[in-house]
Amino acid sequence: MRKYYHLLTLRRSKGFLMSHRRWVHQTSPVEIHRIRHHHQPPPPPQPPSLFSSYGHISRNTYMSRNVFGSNNSIKSIHSTPNHKHYFSQVSTIHTSEIPLCEDESSRLDYSVTVKGREVISAAVTPANEHWLPLSNLDLLLPPIEVGVFFCYKKKNNIDMSTQKVVDTLKKSLAGVLSTYYPLAGEIVQNSHGEPEVLCNNSGVEFVHAHADVEMKDLDLYHPDYSVKGKLVPQINRGLLSVQVTELKCGSMIISCALNHQLSDAYSIGMFIAAWAKYARLEKISNIPSFRPSMFNPRHPPHYETTHDNLYIPITSLPPPSSFEEPLESRMYNVRAESIKHIQSEAKRSKFLSFTAYLWKLLADGSGNDDASTISRMGVVVNGRRFLTQVNEKSPSLFENHYGNALSVPYGVAANSDLKAMQLHEVANMVHGFVAETTNEEHFRGLIDWVELHRPTQAVARIYFGHEKSEGRAVVVSSGRDLPINDMDFGWGKPEFGSFHVPWGSRTGYVATMPSASGNGDWVVYMHLNKKEFDVIEHMAPNVFTPLSVSTLVN
Repeated sequence: MRKYYHLLTLRRSKGFLMSHRRWVHQTSPVEIHRIRHHHQPPPPPQPPSLFSSYGHISRNTYMSRNVFGSNNSIKSIHSTPNHKHYFSQVSTIHTSEIPLCEDESSRLDYSVTVKGREVISAAVTPANEHWLPLSNLDLLLPPIEVGVFFCYKKKNNIDMSTQKVVDTLKKSLAGVLSTYYPLAGEIVQNSHGEPEVLCNNSGVEFVHAHADVEMKDLDLYHPDYSVKGKLVPQINRGLLSVQVTELKCGSMIISCALNHQLSDAYSIGMFIAAWAKYARLEKISNIPSFRPSMFNPRHPPHYETTHDNLYIPITSLPPPSSFEEPLESRMYNVRAESIKHIQSEAKRSKFLSFTAYLWKLLADGSGNDDASTISRMGVVVNGRRFLTQVNEKSPSLFENHYGNALSVPYGVAANSDLKAMQLHEVANMVHGFVAETTNEEHFRGLIDWVELHRPTQAVARIYFGHEKSEGRAVVVSSGRDLPINDMDFGWGKPEFGSFHVPWGSRTGYVATMPSASGNGDWVVYMHLNKKEFDVIEHMAPNVFTPLSVSTLVN
């Protein structure tokens, strides 16, 4: 939890920022050529932060930074007219080695080399630079990054040459950014010290890399070692970063990282599906809506007291614990037959049934029958379909809303009770606390709750707290919006796809996603502690199979 807490309290420190940008190290001077149709005006001056207690809303955090780390110097920046919509970077060296990982004890067995780095801007943008306020629901998200990556096996009957793939991705990215233009901007502060999006088309970093590994040898079972900082980029500028990695076998991995303050999983799915469609020269049918006014508070704002149980101003957060058991990250395959069997016993939807199964499984394996030992289980709820349309003539306003529309309800139970309960009873409990949020009034109340606490930043309560007094916590999120079957850029659908979330909270995190196989299997991405993983693998080995990419590409 300390790392997650620091995102809210210490991110103003430039040293802290740069310590997390060391995945690319290049010491040679770099010259950046800005290739544009027009000159971009400098960003407006920024007011001092009003949130001195948590500096993540600060100019150091959001304004453009030297993307090569603290050991590099930029010689000059030029503006040169050209018909290409990207900045090209010219360096005195052509490749740079990415360190195997930040922790020497977790050194990977393959290296990644950066072959090119450019900044892609939107081909067409709104006429005037402008500021896009974040909605009240956006303001509940800390500045963490959410990544997603897709693995494409080399195909002999389709041109998947490196040049073809890279050119296609860059050209289509410039095109789709014309529709998703805020993603080409950057986060800045408004006069109240709150984050907003400056839509200035400053561009998106595009990394071309080579990994000295074959796809069949990737250890996706341990994504922190094989994916983090290697195959999914970190955001060094703006709101979005993209990376295409060619593997030794000729396969490709396409990935991106987005700032969670503007992008939830549903929004990310919209964007990457539109990007792939644009690459196939098809028309984008679902146009995103960037209208935070749809989430304006009521007059007067009002909310139920239950919102105080789910969210907390950061000024009321307890101090981080001095002892933190580190969380690990693993990925599993859960077969369709297992999901159906769990659902048949839980008698709820597949997702709620799985959530109840996991909660009971962790309680059963806790080894503690003390009635005072409690645990918490949270569920991420997408509120789009529960909000009434602002305009009946535009029914897709909320469906196509780009931004965050989330709530994180949770339940609390004694582990001894969970052990004694049947699975369907636990599932009824999960359904109960989730159902309290699956309505318009809850989300309208949450919008009003944020309004009445502004400008103080707030967060979901389940991500913080003392484990001894409030119980061990896990949050489960449905990744059914991952459009894996739509991720065809012109060389077919991917053999594998997954979200990737570098996690800093002490609270466990689990994401379920559809398998690219299309047979009903799930890919389950988990951040838990070692004891919890031991419980899962010893008590349910037939349900949770360690993910092996070799079984997906053969």
